[in-house]
Amino acid sequence: MGGITSALLNAGNALEVFSRTFNVIQNNITNADTPGYAKQDQLLVSMPFDPAMQLTGGVALGPVINSRSEYLEHAVQAQQFALGNAGQRAGDLGQIQPLFDLTSNGGIPGAVNALFNSFSQLSVSPNDTVSRQAVINTAGQLASSVRTAAGGIEQVSVNVSTQTSDVVSQINTIAAQIAKINAQYQSSSAAQQDAGLDAQMHLALENLAELTDYSTIKDPASGAVTIAVGGQTPLVIGDQARSLTVDPSSGQTAILDANGNDITSQIKQGKLGALIQEKNTTIPSYLADLNTFAQSIADTVNGQLAQGIDQNGNVPSTPLFSYDQSSNAASTISVNNITPDQIAAAATGAPGGNGNAVALAGLANSPQINGFTFTQFFGNLGSRIGADVAAAAQDQQQAQDQLTQAQAQRSAASGVSLNEEAAKLLQFQQAYQAAGKLVSVLDNLTQITIDMVRGG
Repeated sequence: MGGITSALLNAGNALEVFSRTFNVIQNNITNADTPGYAKQDQLLVSMPFDPAMQLTGGVALGPVINSRSEYLEHAVQAQQFALGNAGQRAGDLGQIQPLFDLTSNGGIPGAVNALFNSFSQLSVSPNDTVSRQAVINTAGQLASSVRTAAGGIEQVSVNVSTQTSDVVSQINTIAAQIAKINAQYQSSSAAQQDAGLDAQMHLALENLAELTDYSTIKDPASGAVTIAVGGQTPLVIGDQARSLTVDPSSGQTAILDANGNDITSQIKQGKLGALIQEKNTTIPSYLADLNTFAQSIADTVNGQLAQGIDQNGNVPSTPLFSYDQSSNAASTISVNNITPDQIAAAATGAPGGNGNAVALAGLANSPQINGFTFTQFFGNLGSRIGADVAAAAQDQQQAQDQLTQAQAQRSAASGVSLNEEAAKLLQFQQAYQAAGKLVSVLDNLTQITIDMVRGG
């Protein structure tokens, strides 16, 4: 009777074990498409069998094994750092590139050519009112084109500032979520076995990786994660989130930690790293070159006009171009309110001639800015912007390809395969049915034994 009882207990225990295994399999199938979820496996332990020592064997539940690989998680996060950065740069700088289209007959290149062509035409007909008015008109078109380009750059800069505030707000929100998850880990030792909580944590970390670079340290005792922005500044410690802020007071972007310390230089990757680079370095460099171009062409043309005499034989008292100051020449360049007869087409001592108009037309092909003509200097600026956009797009594609590869490797290691789960379900279903059949047989034997005892 004791052998039957032991066998019955073992079979009943097996049913409980297989039932728990079904729960894990069902949880995997249910969460196959849940972001951040990693496959769980119920470990089964065979019990020792030795009748002499009254060890009856059987099967027992071991721990639930999480298939997540932190190495592969870090590989995915690293590519998210790069993709967030490259994608942000490609999107923002792509808005600037059309302002510097070098293939179009319009825009600044077309306006520069039109201005110097008007000077060339003026040299043919120096006393023609239409030709003189054409100079004023083309100068106005050039000034307008330069202001439009400067305005476009400045608008992108404003947009970058707005996006920076949004990204920092998102970072703080995710930090608060992670701190809340940490609190759950710290409050219960069983939380480390919670697959749902684990999925929430890793989804939050992956979302954070798109926004900024960081490093993590996991507490082996509680499972809570400490996060440091840029690998240096604490963002989350235990159940406390330490919010970042944006300080735009200097005209550039500064990121401050919870204590008000400037940590801007620590942030290199993710969307925030790209936005900082754009606001503080890339966009100002574009605008500085455009200001140099605007100031140079205005000063050079004004200087040459000042060396001639107008239709009335006077040295011009009002320059053709004006701007506020060199630091914002591109956004303020304009044409003064002058009349056609005030254009100094003639050289001094040769009233009515075309000497100065010829000199003005010659400026088009002479190096005036750092050894380059106006067209060449602007072309270099446009080419630099185009190269930056192309590099960002290439980096984005490369990061996307590498992220896809890293995610595929992670999925192969810890993702849920419905086919695999179905096979396991069938396997344990058969084992469960066998154990159930054994319980039924043992129950019948027990009843027969009881009846025999009563009958005897």
